Amino acid sequence: MAAFTNTTIIADEANPLAFCGELVDVTFTIGTMGDLVGVYTEAYLCALVKYDIVTNWASLNAVYKLIFSEYACRAIAIEAIKYNMAGFSSRIEAEDMINIHVWRMKEIEKLLTQESVQNFLGV
Repeated sequence: MAAFTNTTIIADEANPLAFCGELVDVTFTIGTMGDLVGVYTEAYLCALVKYDIVTNWASLNAVYKLIFSEYACRAIAIEAIKYNMAGFSSRIEAEDMINIHVWRMKEIEKLLTQESVQNFLGV
């Protein structure tokens, strides 16, 4: 995998905000705390697909880039929501948002571990 830089390659600063919701605490900065979560997520995805998607990012199909980016954005959004749930109307609302992200991430994991997808990625 590429050298650790503490800067995510697959989820830039603007993208995770769309997944966080309007009530997320603004003190959770995507550029610092979110980048760290993004880097850890990249490592997890590399292990999941058994392919260094970070180093080989430029050579990936655009559709797969979107899938990997969505996964990373959702992981960052979960951490942003968990960081401080006080802005939400209730803890249940915040937890519901997290559960939606977790469900979608599990669906993406199922997709990425299918043999046909792995063959397409060249791994």
